[in-house]
Amino acid sequence: MQKSKLGLDFEKVEYARGLAKGIAQDVQTFVEQYTTVAVERTLCRLMGIDGVDDNDVPLPNVVVEALKDKGVLNEGALFFIANAMIQTGLSPQQIAEKVATDELDITKVVTTDPKAIADVLQPVIDESMARIRARRARREHYLDTIGEGPKPYLYIIVATGNIYEDVVQAQAGARQGADVIAVIRTTGQSLLDYVPYGATTEGFGGTFATQENFRIMRKALDEVGEEQGRYIRLCNYCSGLCMPEIAIMGAFEGLDVMLNDALYGILFRDINMQRTLIDQYMSRIINGFAGVIINTGEDNYLTTADAVEAAHTVLASDLINEQLALMAGLPEEQMGLGHAFEMDPMLENGFLLELAQAQMTREIFPKATLKYMPPTKFMTGNIFRGHIQDALFNMIGIWTHQGIQLLGMPTEAIHTPFMSDRYLSIENAKYIFNNMRSIGDEMEFKEGGICRNRAKEVLGNTIKLLEDITKEGLFTALEKGIFGDVKRPKNGGKGLSGVTMKGANYLNPFIELMKGKR
Repeated sequence: MQKSKLGLDFEKVEYARGLAKGIAQDVQTFVEQYTTVAVERTLCRLMGIDGVDDNDVPLPNVVVEALKDKGVLNEGALFFIANAMIQTGLSPQQIAEKVATDELDITKVVTTDPKAIADVLQPVIDESMARIRARRARREHYLDTIGEGPKPYLYIIVATGNIYEDVVQAQAGARQGADVIAVIRTTGQSLLDYVPYGATTEGFGGTFATQENFRIMRKALDEVGEEQGRYIRLCNYCSGLCMPEIAIMGAFEGLDVMLNDALYGILFRDINMQRTLIDQYMSRIINGFAGVIINTGEDNYLTTADAVEAAHTVLASDLINEQLALMAGLPEEQMGLGHAFEMDPMLENGFLLELAQAQMTREIFPKATLKYMPPTKFMTGNIFRGHIQDALFNMIGIWTHQGIQLLGMPTEAIHTPFMSDRYLSIENAKYIFNNMRSIGDEMEFKEGGICRNRAKEVLGNTIKLLEDITKEGLFTALEKGIFGDVKRPKNGGKGLSGVTMKGANYLNPFIELMKGKR
């Protein structure tokens, strides 16, 4: 058993992990009985269906809505598409186009035997899997040849609303030293029940996540990565009502990191908890297969609750998220479990409390690629103090061996910071990381001191919370408001109408293939 610098009782840690596993298994039992419109649209995309109809409605939406309107979506989009392929000799794309023009009703095609369906699907499945494997191999080739920056990866955001302007900002950030470029999504995209098509130039507070935008940015980062002699990772968001669809688009286009957390969608976007947990499962299967690191959203709880009092909710959520990810076949190394330095800067010894929590998270999740968020809640007004807060945050990041460091910067509140401020923030992090590279290996934590006591307190509170959730079940616990002081109804929120129980003919061969084969 590993030795804890904080004196953590690992028997208690494993007890907490066992509670989280039980909670996750309860959720998983529910999830595996259902599908959603987003999952079925994802399967259409895996079959090669893309593009829009004459009204700019994405063809995956057209096909799935046709099945939903006929009341047969629970039998699975793949079943009807494969059946139509056998009877018509058309490709999935051609079938979708005919559905869009009302030339074909795929629910009325004569049903064929299961073996014929499996035979016609196999080449299409193989092609999609090969496409994702090729993208993953391309990333691994870059890492083997030009390499990458050291951890913690320096993570910055771009959010102009125009993908072509984002490219300019992203390449400038990479040249300044960034390792991960996150393209922020336009305000409200998480609540759209479709994915826009093509390159976009008119987002607000961010740029639409589309497959073409992913392609454009991936190409731009590969160019600047070759120029700089290190691989630059691309991050976007597969959260909201289209979690698995955006995950598959990212897998096809070579994204490296995805924000991916159902609890965030439930609490902060009022998305129906049943729908989004089903969608999350499919999206994480895809991300696992594609080698994509997921970032979870626990840090957001602390923006609505006191960071000292609510610290245990972050750890409890990390533990539940870890178990849900493992059930989707996602390796620990691809888990960017979230936490943040959101304490009031006027709090006495706040640095020590946060140092304890960051070290505790690293020790509890030793293999994970942890994502560390900067102090944002208290950074309005005094940008000079904010820059010092970011320096303290960077010290904890290198001290506790974080995986991804989302850099804070003086003008980050406008989402597209001044390039000079971005430079200052990257310089700040690089300076501290270089000068303090081995501090985590050198320093010990005093027996009975502030840090050890804080870690013990947070772990104890986490166990109590997980015990309470075990009694209630996650759905009921969320309804009662245990994370971030937000209550959500089990049978409410956005997207509930998109959930359907699977029927006898339900078909999704991608799940076990992606979970079982890397």
